[in-house]
Amino acid sequence: MVELFDKDIKTENRKSSKGNQLKFERDRVWYKADNMGYEGLAECVISALLTKSSLEKDEYVSYDFETIGYKGNTYRGCKSIDFTDGWKLITLERLFADNFGESLNKLIYRTQSHEDRLKLIVNQTERITGLTGFGAYMNKLLTIDALFLNEDRHTHNIAVLMNDKHEFRLCPVFDNGAGLLSDTKMDYPLNGDIYEMVNDANAKTFSTSFEEQLEISEKLYGQNISFHFSQEEVEDICFTENNYTNKEKERVVEVILEMKRRYKYLFK
Repeated sequence: MVELFDKDIKTENRKSSKGNQLKFERDRVWYKADNMGYEGLAECVISALLTKSSLEKDEYVSYDFETIGYKGNTYRGCKSIDFTDGWKLITLERLFADNFGESLNKLIYRTQSHEDRLKLIVNQTERITGLTGFGAYMNKLLTIDALFLNEDRHTHNIAVLMNDKHEFRLCPVFDNGAGLLSDTKMDYPLNGDIYEMVNDANAKTFSTSFEEQLEISEKLYGQNISFHFSQEEVEDICFTENNYTNKEKERVVEVILEMKRRYKYLFK
C-alpha cells in the first residue's frame, strides 16, 4: 500500500466522462484510484493482455495493481511508470485547439461522414506534427478499444509526445480503465446480464459504435494489430493476487472471452 497526499494529486486536462478519478504522481510513478468500480483491474488486465499481442513493448503502458491510502481512506487502484521521458504529452484536443483555435471534438461532430471524421483526425494530426503512420496507430487504438470495450477513448486521452524542439512522436497506448464494463456503480452492475451490457457499451472517439469505428479504421488504414491469448491465460491474469473480488474477476473473464468470440479474426 502507498500513502499519498494532496501534494501528489495531479489535476489534468485529460477529462473523463466516467467520473472524477483521483490521480496522483510521485517520483515518476502515476497512481489512479478506482472511482466507478474495478477500473484498476481493467487497466492491469488489459495491459497484461497487450503483452500477448503484436504490439512492441514500447507501444503501450504497463500497469500494476496498487492499494492507495489518501486522507484516511483506502482505495483499490493501479500504478504505472511515467512514460514521457522528458517529452510533453499533448492531447489531440489541445493540439487542435492550439493550431486551429477550435475543439477537435466539435470539429469531429460537425463532420457528417464518420469516415471523414477519422480522416480529419489522422490527416490533420499528421499535417501538424509531421508524423507518418498515424492512421495505423489509430487502427491499433480503436482495435484495442473495441476488443476491450473502452468507453472512455476521446480527444482528451488520445495524444502525441512533443520535445523542446517541437519534434513529435507517437504516444504509447494508455488509459484503458473504462473498459471491460468496469463501471459497476452506475452503468454495469455486477448482477447485470453480461450480453445485454456488452451490447449497450458505447464508443466515444468518432462514433458510438465500436464495430463501426473498427471497420472504418481497417478500411482506411488496414489491420495493424493481432492477439494470441487463451482462456487459461486470461484466467491466470485475472485471478492473480489483488484486492478485487472473485465476482469481479469472473465477470472480467467472461467479458474478455465473449469479445474474443466476437472478434475472433483478430486472433492469430
